[in-house]
Amino acid sequence: MLNARWFVLLRLRCAIVGLVPFLAVFGTTSASFAENCTIASDMDAATRTALTNAGQHYFDLATKGDAATLRQAAIPSLASDFSGVETTVKDNQITLAGTKATVRPPFLLEAEGTAPIARAEFYCGVFGRNGQTADSAAFYLSNLPPGKYGVVILDVPSSKGPHTVSWILQQLGSDWKVGGLYVKTSQIAGHDGDWFLSRARDFHTKGQAHNAWFYYLEARSLISPLPFMSTAATDKLYDESQKAQPTDLPADGKTVDLAAGTVTYKLADVFPELVGNDLDLIVKYQAADVSNTNTAYASNVAVMKALLTKYPELRDAFAALVARATDASGRDYGTMLAMKDIK
Repeated sequence: MLNARWFVLLRLRCAIVGLVPFLAVFGTTSASFAENCTIASDMDAATRTALTNAGQHYFDLATKGDAATLRQAAIPSLASDFSGVETTVKDNQITLAGTKATVRPPFLLEAEGTAPIARAEFYCGVFGRNGQTADSAAFYLSNLPPGKYGVVILDVPSSKGPHTVSWILQQLGSDWKVGGLYVKTSQIAGHDGDWFLSRARDFHTKGQAHNAWFYYLEARSLISPLPFMSTAATDKLYDESQKAQPTDLPADGKTVDLAAGTVTYKLADVFPELVGNDLDLIVKYQAADVSNTNTAYASNVAVMKALLTKYPELRDAFAALVARATDASGRDYGTMLAMKDIK
């Protein structure tokens, strides 16, 4: 199924050092790889036009809120479970209505073989000795079935600030069908990725490593239209952000203990997220049971208080905290509190 479940958001950039010399010589990935990528300037005119037209057509449907027609144009596996795309279209209809988009040069991804590729890596365009160049991109996808895929990204100016709308398309016969939809804002409360980068550097200079790290993450998110795509800009930002990465936060599936009085909670993830027009901090932690909401609420509040006691700097960087208690079955219970209400 080509939808959000296929794609893995990589917090760490995929290592491409070993491929850089090869790519610098040949310009693009070799046909000997199971994954090949073609940039727009290297595509035949018919394919480039078909991808661009399909992306624009599906965007026009989204601006009208026409999820029904989009579902008819989806690949079968996505059409059978279309609720995610429908929700995305509905949630963004007001933002996108009446807008005119500019289509970026598309990418053509070709996955060869007869079975899904556990970790598909596509390197598009020219890579130099120092990695990506101005027009290159890389895509990292999980469990990708063989086939031809298109990535079409549109820049959308709207009354709610600039957005990107990205379509993942799959070629079935002569048609480019919808395989996935991603709509992202390029700003938070009027601030773009460069602003968050500047703030991250300020936090780093002040010795507020946690605020710096989270703002680096947000800067990377804002400048990239897709979570499984990297460019020269995101790679450069990744390299810089490593100087500020704290060692006392959960990462790579490992939990971190947080003491709250006589109770120790195991934090599973801590990350920034846009909630409404505010940047909030999400804290996920392990819980034995979340069926008793009164108990779960009390635990959430305890976790938030303990986190701010340990890292008071967070009050300067986020509007609110969201604590989510998650049990072994995946059920969770969340609580949001504004910073001023956590005492």
